[in-house]
Amino acid sequence: MSNNSSVAVLFQQQVNFRLMFVQMLVMIFLCINMLLIVTFFKKECFHTSARYILFAVMLLSDSFVLIISDVLLILNWVEFSIHVWLCTIISVVTLLYVMATPVTLTAMTLERYVAICLPLRHAELCSTRRSVRCILIIHGISSVPGMMILIVFLATAPFSLYKQKALCSVEMFLLQTWQRHFRSAVSQFYFLIMCIVIIFSYAQIMKVAKAASTENKRSTQRGLRTVTLHAFQLLLCLIQLWNPFFEAAALHIDFTLFMDIRYSNYILFNVAPRCLSPLIYGLRDDKFFLALKNDICLSSCKRRKV
Repeated sequence: MSNNSSVAVLFQQQVNFRLMFVQMLVMIFLCINMLLIVTFFKKECFHTSARYILFAVMLLSDSFVLIISDVLLILNWVEFSIHVWLCTIISVVTLLYVMATPVTLTAMTLERYVAICLPLRHAELCSTRRSVRCILIIHGISSVPGMMILIVFLATAPFSLYKQKALCSVEMFLLQTWQRHFRSAVSQFYFLIMCIVIIFSYAQIMKVAKAASTENKRSTQRGLRTVTLHAFQLLLCLIQLWNPFFEAAALHIDFTLFMDIRYSNYILFNVAPRCLSPLIYGLRDDKFFLALKNDICLSSCKRRKV
């Protein structure tokens, strides 16, 4: 009995440590994202560039997903159940913005392709008005997987289920095994299209890089590295779709192994891809980094005067 109680205490301590570690990561990434978002809205020069507008949209989407997923993590940790109808609304909106990140990444890759391969048409194709339309298209495309899952759930779940309370997670809407396969098939079809777009853009930018003069080679190579980082970020998002299969297999083997894999998957494939956005654009982009640096310096100077 004493051995079992000590094991339970150690397990609870491990869970508490992991929860605190996740809170620390989420807070750090949210602070960085908020700082970048404030910098974007304060500088009007960013409001007319499709590149920075899409970057701000992705930062907002990533921040929203981090907040909602962290709140759901805490609620599940304290075993706080909510009504299924409320969980349905939260999950559909969350799925929309989970999918919005890779779709926005694809749009940003196309913007780099136009800027490097079609520079004379960049101002026309990537104007502010077209950027707003692009944002609407991104949200429309991103909403399809969540709406399909919702329609299937509404068609198969009994009406009495919506009045019940449960721990909120997306998995609760997948009542049958075929629904999980259907969700995976839809998501992987999306990512197949995105991968084709990124590979096409990379190949075209590579051609331009080989033929570019010395003056243009630096900017072209920089665009090539940006597309490569987008591809890596998209790969992390794609791996996230396979996590439920790995977790289900681990659950049949050992519950502790299942918890370890699920925690690792959350850190590596949910939190990590959303911390790459500030790295790719917020810190690598000279113009944005300079604006961010000036804002930080001005804030620190004001505090010293006070």
